[in-house]
Amino acid sequence: MNNQETSSKPIRSLDDALEQCQTLGMRVSRQRRYILELLWQANEHLSARDIYDRLNLQGKNIGHTSVYQNLEALSSQGIIECVERCDGRLYGNISDSHSHVNCIDTHQIMDVHIELPEDLIKQIEAQTGVKITEYRIDFYGYKNQKAVN
Repeated sequence: MNNQETSSKPIRSLDDALEQCQTLGMRVSRQRRYILELLWQANEHLSARDIYDRLNLQGKNIGHTSVYQNLEALSSQGIIECVERCDGRLYGNISDSHSHVNCIDTHQIMDVHIELPEDLIKQIEAQTGVKITEYRIDFYGYKNQKAVN
């Protein structure tokens, strides 16, 4: 996963995310800060509706449209992650290349940073003729073993 040279450092903290906004010339509005703070505090993938509901429960008045517009701006600039699912988009705080473990029974998505063995990457390159520079793997499984039976 770390084979690709990137021009910007990975965003690993709320401060990194805010700094990247400023570097890109994005205004760090009150609403944008609320969204970033929530994603870093929650440390899970959330829908726009979840974000809207949680912020309003915290007493931070923010409209639906503002949530959607800010999520689109932040994800399109690579500051946050957007995961497309059949039931909608989920947003997470890790934006650099990484893999996911999808828990089928809890519907949870967990971020994992893994590195495949070099010989496996070479084997894939040989089979496809494509030089691998980055990869993301989606794993699926159950936390609750009873769900498997």
